[in-house]
Amino acid sequence: MSDPVLSLKDAALSLDGNAGRVDILHGITLDIAGGETVGLVGPSGSGKSSLLMIMGGLERATGGSIHALGQDLTAMNEDALARFRRGHMGVVFQSFHLIPTMTALENVATPLELAGARDAFARAEAELEAVGLGHRAGHYPSQMSGGEQQRVALARASVTRPDILLADEPTGNLDGVNGAAIMDLLFSLRDRHGATLVLVTHAPDLAARCDRLIRLADGAIDPQVKAAE
Repeated sequence: MSDPVLSLKDAALSLDGNAGRVDILHGITLDIAGGETVGLVGPSGSGKSSLLMIMGGLERATGGSIHALGQDLTAMNEDALARFRRGHMGVVFQSFHLIPTMTALENVATPLELAGARDAFARAEAELEAVGLGHRAGHYPSQMSGGEQQRVALARASVTRPDILLADEPTGNLDGVNGAAIMDLLFSLRDRHGATLVLVTHAPDLAARCDRLIRLADGAIDPQVKAAE
């Protein structure tokens, strides 16, 4: 069996709050295989988004180890983590996180420009076409609907052909029709680029499409981990 794309060993996250130290995650041990789609589910406050963030090095684990593509994320400094994400990961957030002063095309081209790609805008344009927004390339986020903004965010996350795609409640701010469209796009992008997909969701329809569900409760993996039917 090949090495896992993501491997967590006793990963933990504690943060300092007004009331003192708070344990967000503890004892997370988990392997995710290449090409697998894993859904992180559980009640609000169970640690799903925090787990996704430490997988991507967006939040630094305070205990244990996290390896992605064989690299130890817990040993990297912020610059090294940023370079690693830029080369290997795409991230989609519930609230889109588009740059408001940039057009859709400029938003999608940004990670390619940061990586020094000479064909950044041509590739960004092709990715916008792939999510059905080629005609909106010159529009700013404020000129687009929520569903359109999330399509732009998906295009930006996938334009670098990431090995790992992380999505935090990608349909959470959308109505049923737009949510279903984003769901289909997310899986089509995964299939087109062959990425490993890890997503946080409360949506039963989205969870049901995952290869495996990991249920969290009180900052730990529920022992009753089961595969999605």
